[in-house]
Amino acid sequence: MNFNFTNKELKMVLETLSTIAIIVASGTAIYGINAWKEEFRGKRKIELAEEVLALFYEARDAIRAIRNPFGYQGEGSTRKPQENETPREKNARDRAYVVYERFEKRQEVFNKLHSKRYQFMARFGNEKAKPFEDLRMIVIEIQISASQLAEILSEVAFDQNDRDTRKKERKEHESMIWQHGKNDVIDPRVEKVISDIEEACRPIIMGK
Repeated sequence: MNFNFTNKELKMVLETLSTIAIIVASGTAIYGINAWKEEFRGKRKIELAEEVLALFYEARDAIRAIRNPFGYQGEGSTRKPQENETPREKNARDRAYVVYERFEKRQEVFNKLHSKRYQFMARFGNEKAKPFEDLRMIVIEIQISASQLAEILSEVAFDQNDRDTRKKERKEHESMIWQHGKNDVIDPRVEKVISDIEEACRPIIMGK
């Protein structure tokens, strides 16, 4: 089969083929760019999920160390005594201040975790970021219990009813501050936080 084209027709055919080639090349390039962007976004989500999950594991270990019921010589000594503080008050407040000292030594991990919260919310949604708030509340409750326990231990009870009330409150706060084995009230809550963040992060990390 012979095709006889005039110069004008041949020029038009070549221009059409050139246009088609440009369109195909542009489409391929756009597809490649979009695929690269999607891959890049996916990679960043995986990296964020891995980093956040690792920080939660670190925070769990930090809380366990903070709540270790065994003390070490010199712990609590960095607290500045209040004016006119009695020896009883000083001993009680120094003992409770151990919790704050231990938190301060591990503050970096909690700061890092908090700094990732809003980035995590933006990428994964508010609902999946709930473990951040749950862990923050656990930390706050431990610190509040330490402060309240210090005052309970430093005050003198007026009568038996007052002593009974203080004893009950003391046990409640000590259960928050210090680990109590199988009956611990904090460990299960921390493990629930870990389970929730694993549920949010692991599918992303595994590429599902």
